[in-house]
Amino acid sequence: MQQLNKRQRMLMRKSALWLERSSWVTHWREISDYQQPRAGRFVVTDRNRGDKRANHIIDNTAVFGARTLAAGLMSGVTSPARPWFRLEIKDKDLMESGPVKSWLHDTATLLRAIFASSNTYRSLHTLYEELGLFGTGCSIVLPDFDNVLHHYPLTIGEYALATDSRGNVDTVCREMQMTVAQMIEQFGEKNCSLNVRNLYSQHNYDAWVDVVHLIEPRKNRDTGKRDAKNMRFSSCYFEPGKDNWDEFLSESGFDRFVALAPRWVVTGNDVYGTSPGMECLGDVKQLQHQQLRKGQAIDYMVNPPIVVPTRYKENARARLPGGVFYVDAQGAQQPVRSAFDVNLNLQHLMVDIQDVRERIRSAYYADLFLMMANDSRSNVTATEVAERHEEKLLMLGPVLERLHNELLSPLIDLAFSYADRAGILPTPPPELEGMELGVEFISVLAQAQRAVATQGMDRLLGTVGQMAAIKPEVLDKIDFDQVVDDYGDAYGVNPKIVVPDDAVAALRKQRAAAMQAQQSAATAPQVVESAKTASEIDTANLQDVLTSLQGYSGVSPAPLPA
Repeated sequence: MQQLNKRQRMLMRKSALWLERSSWVTHWREISDYQQPRAGRFVVTDRNRGDKRANHIIDNTAVFGARTLAAGLMSGVTSPARPWFRLEIKDKDLMESGPVKSWLHDTATLLRAIFASSNTYRSLHTLYEELGLFGTGCSIVLPDFDNVLHHYPLTIGEYALATDSRGNVDTVCREMQMTVAQMIEQFGEKNCSLNVRNLYSQHNYDAWVDVVHLIEPRKNRDTGKRDAKNMRFSSCYFEPGKDNWDEFLSESGFDRFVALAPRWVVTGNDVYGTSPGMECLGDVKQLQHQQLRKGQAIDYMVNPPIVVPTRYKENARARLPGGVFYVDAQGAQQPVRSAFDVNLNLQHLMVDIQDVRERIRSAYYADLFLMMANDSRSNVTATEVAERHEEKLLMLGPVLERLHNELLSPLIDLAFSYADRAGILPTPPPELEGMELGVEFISVLAQAQRAVATQGMDRLLGTVGQMAAIKPEVLDKIDFDQVVDDYGDAYGVNPKIVVPDDAVAALRKQRAAAMQAQQSAATAPQVVESAKTASEIDTANLQDVLTSLQGYSGVSPAPLPA
């Protein structure tokens, strides 16, 4: 049996991955047709196409629902306008140290600045929309000289995934087309095929060429070497044509998996996720059908079929609005009349259409993200708003956890790694040597999930406050310093606002010393006055008194000092 070379093996794996995902493609196509025709690319040549595609969409409720979900997740999970994560370590006591707290805050601020200067937030919005529609999203994040990192977002259909034994995505294979000019710029002329070099020499820079990119764990590598071809993950570009079977456009590697591949909900060992778009697809189809029938009913009422005598066959234009018929009446019968009585009641159809629309909006959580915009009441209290928000946001708990684990934590890890490689991270304090960093999410939605814990503290403090009016000693049971720290963590405030424990201890020690010095200064005149009074005592008379008492003790009193 002939042994396959590396390039042939990658082509075989690409075919196997495409076969594995084939059962999903029909479903993805249908979602794209009915909910977002511009999303999805199921043929490699289907790129940069401006033809009309919304042929299946009459009512765009699902289009707006997917848009609302993407915008809601963007503003609620990764808002560019406010901090949505911070760094932490497992040692909570060490985190209270001033230098450690300052370094963690400064580093997180730097990472957010990197995200803001790159295309991170544009790519995240695309990922959220793909997740809501198809249940799976993918973006490749590579180091960039200008912005530290750069995202290459993919759309459903142009890539395939595979997972490791723990169910984590560790392989992505994408099939795409690049122009000759792009290939020469990225890979260099000498690494391209003869066909590409010929096209380039003929100045045919805009010709499209098929390219495959495969990122996967490297099975055979020399762990003693640190070069690109021996890293944990391989990254290979190649042309799928039959020439140059032993050559790659580019062969490199990474220490960590550089693709972000979140799933909305995963069933069992499935590689791809299910989505709100899948759940409401039946409702979307029903809505299009109902809107079509409603339009037909309105047409029947506005422009019904009519019965016309044959002698008026040539007077078709006279039947248009404003037309005039000149006829000889025959008895009481009108010469032109409706074919049948058109008096359709659309009320029940309209009610059902509204019900279907609400189901679609609910599937996309539009009722959650637009809760206040859709509430027309004027007497809503702030407490009610907060409680309704927390109640609704609890429904997103499992989705948020998956987004944190499969999208945002890997993104922050990659950004930290690229920033460290670029040498732009702040110098860490010595206390952090050997410590493992973690990520804590403090976005609006993440805080809403955690705000439930503060309700318990609120109730406890309220109860203790009532008890303190009867028995003030009960306040000794509350560590108010820890309460402030926990509230700050729950609400995601800037850690520099809350003074570290060591600084608080030093401040209180200094304040106590100042109070003691002040008290000493206040009592000094009294001490001086007492000393003055003692110096004026008549010691001769006192000696006579002590002599008269000699019989009551076996010890003679000591003479008083002169």
